[in-house]
Amino acid sequence: MPKTTKTTEEKVEKTAEVKVASSRVPKKKLTSGILCVEATFNNTKVAFTDKNGNVIFWSSTGALGFKGAKKGTPFAASKAGDVVGDKAQTLGIKEADVVVKGVGSGREPAIRAFMAHGIEITSIKDSTPVPHNGPKAKKPRRV
Repeated sequence: MPKTTKTTEEKVEKTAEVKVASSRVPKKKLTSGILCVEATFNNTKVAFTDKNGNVIFWSSTGALGFKGAKKGTPFAASKAGDVVGDKAQTLGIKEADVVVKGVGSGREPAIRAFMAHGIEITSIKDSTPVPHNGPKAKKPRRV
């Protein structure tokens, strides 16, 4: 009976070693992709996708531990861009297109932090939705 427990322990140790080794090895070989930055007044989300639009990895200011009004700051956005840039560098990304959406203060800092990892930005596109007149405005306030 003790002999079988040793073999199961050895198997557990081998599977643990494989998991540790596979987490640092890139799953896909990519050289380029699309960096999507969504900057609102309250949060900044940064996602890196392949050319087809499938998300490879992402980060947001809320996921990094910033809470409340601090999520909408440029500093928090630069930290989110830094995390995504670090992951892209380990994957071997050389160049990226950037798509920016929203009017928040984290638009530019997220891109600058991503570029700091030596990844070349080939184009920057602003895809902020613009209303074509939109819903009826509120009536003016009487003072």
